[in-house]
Amino acid sequence: MSENTKLRLRSEIEDKYKWNLEKIYPTNEAWEEDYARLADLGDAAAAFAGTLAQSPAQLAAALKAQDELGMLLEKVYVYASMRQDEDNNQPLYQGMRSRIETLYVQISSQLAWFEPELLAIPAAQLEEWLATEELAPYAIAIRHTTRMRDHILSDKEEAILAKTGEMAGAFDTVYSLLTDADMSFPHITNEHGESEQLTHGNYIRLLRSHDRRVREAAFTAEYETYDSLKNTISATYAASVKKDCFYAEVRGYESALAASLDGDNVPVSVYENLIATIRANLPLYHRYLALRKKVMGLDELHMYDVYVPMVKAERIPYSYDQAIDTVIEALAPLGEEYCATLKAGLTGGWVDVYENKGKTSGAYSGGAYLTDPYILLNFQNDLNSTFTLAHEGGHSMHSYLSKKHQPYTYAGYRIFVAEVASTVNENLLIHHLLKKAKSNAERVQLLNHYLEEFRATVFRQTMFAEFEKTAHEWAEAGKPLTEEALSAYYHQLNKDYFGEGVVSDPLIAKEWMRIPHFYRAFYVYKYSTGFCAATALAAALLDEDPAKAAEAQQRYLNFLSAGCTKDPIDLLKDAGVDMTGTEPLQKAFDSFNAMLSELEKLV
Repeated sequence: MSENTKLRLRSEIEDKYKWNLEKIYPTNEAWEEDYARLADLGDAAAAFAGTLAQSPAQLAAALKAQDELGMLLEKVYVYASMRQDEDNNQPLYQGMRSRIETLYVQISSQLAWFEPELLAIPAAQLEEWLATEELAPYAIAIRHTTRMRDHILSDKEEAILAKTGEMAGAFDTVYSLLTDADMSFPHITNEHGESEQLTHGNYIRLLRSHDRRVREAAFTAEYETYDSLKNTISATYAASVKKDCFYAEVRGYESALAASLDGDNVPVSVYENLIATIRANLPLYHRYLALRKKVMGLDELHMYDVYVPMVKAERIPYSYDQAIDTVIEALAPLGEEYCATLKAGLTGGWVDVYENKGKTSGAYSGGAYLTDPYILLNFQNDLNSTFTLAHEGGHSMHSYLSKKHQPYTYAGYRIFVAEVASTVNENLLIHHLLKKAKSNAERVQLLNHYLEEFRATVFRQTMFAEFEKTAHEWAEAGKPLTEEALSAYYHQLNKDYFGEGVVSDPLIAKEWMRIPHFYRAFYVYKYSTGFCAATALAAALLDEDPAKAAEAQQRYLNFLSAGCTKDPIDLLKDAGVDMTGTEPLQKAFDSFNAMLSELEKLV
């Protein structure tokens, strides 16, 4: 079996391609010491119960105690979680993660009195206190809490809800262990005639094979495997949806969607506008798919035909080091300091690069306030993995700059803006590569890549967003979330989004089962809104007028450094994008149309 098809053990991966978690804790024993400290810090923070109304200084002291506890809790959790992600088959780290999750719930229960007690302070008195020297640093955070006054319960009720936290998180944990550790995919014969085991990491690579037999085999094996566990997965997802609806109902929200968006202070209309605007632009998507079918010379375009580059071109290999150099060159519009910091991290222990047996699938950027940013990859030595590196690098630099410029209270940016920085990087990378393209063939390949990224990030994620919106509405209306109903609805959505020009293969109805983000409800729409916002921001950074580009760079770096000092909608407005309307969405479609028109001329 060739090297690129062998799923290695973690011990077989060179250390230089592993993240440096020893920088967080040099030993597991050091982790245990901090884990033991958390109980005392929790008791110290809980000791402020009943005293918040005494004075501004007392309230400030309570907040500082919670900050100290929160910073260490993050650090302890992140280490255990990322150690488990290295190899989900390791019981030691499964145990460590389970222990810190349990302790997290216990501490949350200990502190459940805080928000109700804070809100018991008369609003006028609290507003006066926020002008004092002691509380001024916490004013934004306190006002964010008081904004949601109507949805915060009594201290006893909050304590009960806090105690449910471990159970509430179990659905995501069960799904992850089922699909990342216990699920086993069959072997298929790849395009080299070799027997290769299907994995989460190589599935998309196999779907990009120019050998249609390989694509169909991978597609069939993937969804037949999920279908074999359909009852377990559907029951797990249904319970997760009901959990979301339960929390929304007890907090007095009109829906789970409204409850989820309220944390970011994002109007429900933003979510609804996204779905409506994308549906209105589906004919543009269908035009792209028709071009794909024509160029590929297919009588029928199937679901396993939509990932492969439409024009067969020589695969451009990218080693990890080459990917770093390419990404750093592309991000030059963000300034020398940004690029130098990112390169030092990518080469200095931030990244866990290659797939190994038992490793969590996909990619993410993580870390804590007291740690470096960390990136999990399953790097496949190709262009797509290079884009993933740029994407996750954007997340990590967002975290790095927020932590550098903000105190712990405000360093954590909201989820609504989380995908903007990552997608700006991808936009800059595609423009850089198009500018450097040496032939029409290379340009075609890159245009196809951009259109595919748009397809996957805007059309696909919005389809996911519509699916989970409906699933939650069904649960709220008392409709059973059976596997049959969920799969039938997903199949119809697939037909709507892909149109009559694509054969909606029956097995695609099972695709919803392989989407882990569904266990963190109403997250995926932010990929779509983030992509559209990022398109506008990247265009400003690349303005031909140097003065305008410099202004855009400063606005953008200020955005990355602002953490959660403002609501995300307002942060984006400061950066130059208003997401409360449809203009940024439509501008993104204008970009898609321009790229598609060029591709139509070249092929």
